Amino acid sequence: MSLFAIVLSVHVLVAALMIGLILIQHGKGADAGAAFGSGASGTVFGSKGSGSFLTRSTAMLATAFFITSLTLAYLGANRTAPDNIIDNISINSAVSPTESSPDDLINRLAEQPATGADKSNPADIPIPE
Repeated sequence: MSLFAIVLSVHVLVAALMIGLILIQHGKGADAGAAFGSGASGTVFGSKGSGSFLTRSTAMLATAFFITSLTLAYLGANRTAPDNIIDNISINSAVSPTESSPDDLINRLAEQPATGADKSNPADIPIPE
């Protein structure tokens, strides 16, 4: 597995985790809802809320996303283009040349002696015994 594929996999994983963390976070207006009894004080992260944990996690993932983005840009710029299979096929090697030209073939057919049988009539064609 190449370095480019590994960094790309990490990049996609970090992006998915960062999207999840951003969607979990409360917006600025979420504190106003807590004042009217939405039950925010009984959260998993404690009564202070999850702001500091999610904010730090998002910042670390954003840093990792930035680093992997720069790494992918560097690796992508220095990659060689893949070989094009079609351009590597040689026409001469794919089709074997004939021993003679079409003109030679016509001349050889014209030089053959006629058998005297009319080939347009199947009854005149001799049957080998």
